[in-house]
Amino acid sequence: MRAESAAEAPNTPRPHAWGRALALFANFFFIILAYYQVKAASRSLLIEYGGSGALPYAWVYSALTLVVVIAAYHVIVERYERVRVVLASLLVFATLLVMFRTLFTPDDIVSATAFYVFVDIFSVVLVEQFWSLTDSVSSADEGRKSFWFVGTGGLVGGVLGGLLASWLVRFTPLETPDLLYACALLLLVVWALNLGMHRAGVYAEVHEAAPREAGDWRVMFRNRYLVLIAVLLCCSQLAQPVVEFQFLNMAERQYVELDARTAFISEFFSLLGVVSIAINVVVTPLMHRLFGAIGGLALQPLVLGVCSALFYYSPTLWMAGAMKIGDRGLSYSINRASKELLYIPVDPVLTYQAKAWIDMVGYRLFKGIGSGLILLAINWLSPASVAMDLSWLTIAICFVWVLAVAQVAQAYRAVLVRA
Repeated sequence: MRAESAAEAPNTPRPHAWGRALALFANFFFIILAYYQVKAASRSLLIEYGGSGALPYAWVYSALTLVVVIAAYHVIVERYERVRVVLASLLVFATLLVMFRTLFTPDDIVSATAFYVFVDIFSVVLVEQFWSLTDSVSSADEGRKSFWFVGTGGLVGGVLGGLLASWLVRFTPLETPDLLYACALLLLVVWALNLGMHRAGVYAEVHEAAPREAGDWRVMFRNRYLVLIAVLLCCSQLAQPVVEFQFLNMAERQYVELDARTAFISEFFSLLGVVSIAINVVVTPLMHRLFGAIGGLALQPLVLGVCSALFYYSPTLWMAGAMKIGDRGLSYSINRASKELLYIPVDPVLTYQAKAWIDMVGYRLFKGIGSGLILLAINWLSPASVAMDLSWLTIAICFVWVLAVAQVAQAYRAVLVRA
C-alpha cells in the first residue's frame, strides 16, 4: 500500500481536456528549458577534457548507473504517490546541480564524465516521469488530439533553452560550468508549477484503478506487443549514439575553444528544436490522420537512413547536423507522439509495469550497446575516417528498424481490435 501524500489535491473539478493539455504543455516546456541549460555544457566539457572519444565510455557508464537508479526509483514509486515523487525529484536534482558547481566543478576527465552521466540520468528520469503522468491523465481520444501539442511544449523549451544557454555564455560573465545554476533555478520553477497543477486537479487520473507498482521487466516477455515496442526503442537507441558521436566529432574538429563550442552546440540544439516544432505542428497531425501511429513511426528510420548515406559521401559538420536533425528532430516530435499512442490501448496495469523499463532502462541499455559498437569501430577503423565510416552501421540499423515497424503495425491492429 502506498503512503498517502502529505498534501493531497483538493476536491476540485477535473480541468477541461484542453486546459489540462495547456498546463502539461507549460510543464514540459520548463522541464526541457531547464535541461537545455546543461545539455550542451555536459557535452562540451566532456570533449574539452577527454575528446569525442570519451563519449562512448560516458554512455556506457550512464547505462550502468541508470540500472541502479531505476531500481531505487521503483522502490520509491511503490511506496509513495507519483506526484509526490516528482516533486521530490525536482528538489533533489536542483540541489545536486548546485553541489556539482560549488563542490565538484567539472575540470578534469573524471568530474566531466560524472557530470555528463548525472545530466543524462536526470533528463531521462524527469522526461519519463512527465510522460507517465501525462499518459495516466489522458484518455485515448485526448491523446490522439493533444499529444502533439503537449510534446510541442518540450520542443519550444528546447529552442529557447538552447538560445538562453548560448546567450548566457556569449554575453554575460557566466562561463560554461555556471550554466548549472541556471538549470537549478529553472527546476525550482518546474517544482512550483507541478505543485500548482496537482492542487488544481490536473493530475486526476483517467485510470484510477491502475496500480502504483514498480515496473517489471518480465512483463515485456509475456506480451509480444510490448516486446515489439522495446525492439523499436532498441533500434532508435542503437542509432542515436552513432549519430551523436559523428556530430560531436565533427564539432570537436571545428570548435577547439570551450565556450565557443558550448555556444555552437546550444544554438544547434535550438535549430533542432525549430525543425522539430515544424514537424510536430504540421507533419505529425497530418501523418496521424492519414497513416496513424505506424506511419509516424516509419518516418524516422527512412529519413535517417538517407541522411546517413549523404553524410558518408559528404562528411562535413553541416551534413552531420542534417543527419542529427533527421534523427533527433523526428525522435523528439512525430516519433515520440506516435510511440505514446502505442501505449494507450494497452491494459493500464501492463503499461505501468513495463513502460518504465522500456522507456528508462531500455533507453540507456540499448544506447550503451550502441556505444560498445562505436568503441569496437574506433579500434578497427582509421581515426581520420571513423565518423564517416560509421554511417554504414546506421544504415544497417535503419533497415532492421523498418522491418520492426512492419511487425509493430500488425500487432497494433490486433491490440486495437481487442481494445
